[in-house]
Amino acid sequence: MLKDITLGQYFPGDSIVHRLDPRTKFILTFVYIVALFTAQGIYSYSLMFVVLLTCILLSQIGFKTILRSVKPLLVIIIFTFILNVLFTRGTPLFHFWIITVTYEGVITAGAMVVRLVMLITGTFLLTYTTSPIALTDGMERLFNPLKKLRVPVHELSMMMSIALRFIPTLIEETDKIISAQRARGADFDSGNLVRRAKAMLPILVPLFISAFRRADELAVAMESRCYHGGEGRTRMKVLKLGARDTTAFILAALVLAAVIILKIFGL
Repeated sequence: MLKDITLGQYFPGDSIVHRLDPRTKFILTFVYIVALFTAQGIYSYSLMFVVLLTCILLSQIGFKTILRSVKPLLVIIIFTFILNVLFTRGTPLFHFWIITVTYEGVITAGAMVVRLVMLITGTFLLTYTTSPIALTDGMERLFNPLKKLRVPVHELSMMMSIALRFIPTLIEETDKIISAQRARGADFDSGNLVRRAKAMLPILVPLFISAFRRADELAVAMESRCYHGGEGRTRMKVLKLGARDTTAFILAALVLAAVIILKIFGL
């Protein structure tokens, strides 16, 4: 189960999505989220699905990897579906005891599930196709104007980049600890919810110790290399927007405009 979590992983490649400027990918991801939450009708969702499918094909990331990113969040998706089905009022379709399923509830729940799946797969493409260093550089350049307000942009970008980078490492560490505890006879799959929560304690303690140890090692490594933050820092590769970035901005603007027009006409 833990091996299915692909959040924060980077898959090296040479696709057109990989070659986009990280700032472009940040902005496109933001536009994608806005368009996805603006979409309401079947035509809007169909358009967003075509956009998402095109981006996946262009990124050359396998569909199995994309599906693995959704699998760990199935519980949240199913829970959201049930809540929308049970608590949306409208025309009754099914009634049993105090449970009433309405036509509007089924439609709303279906739309919410589609939106969540597309949101997860679309936003994960950002980390799949962008290396941690490019993420840090792109984020810092994008929020560079905030430095005038004394916002520590470089430190915040570095923190977010390190956090994303260490998610796969911590998942791998957790998997090793679970395997070691199971070899000692620990049982994580039986019993009620309280018993299962207590069984997780032997995992959390060594996991926290390992995380603090890694953080300490990283701090020592950065200090020994005389790291002093972003002040006076230069880069080997300077980010520069190209023709493909301009094309991507134009296409994203057209998609967002199309979704808004479809919403105005109730489509």
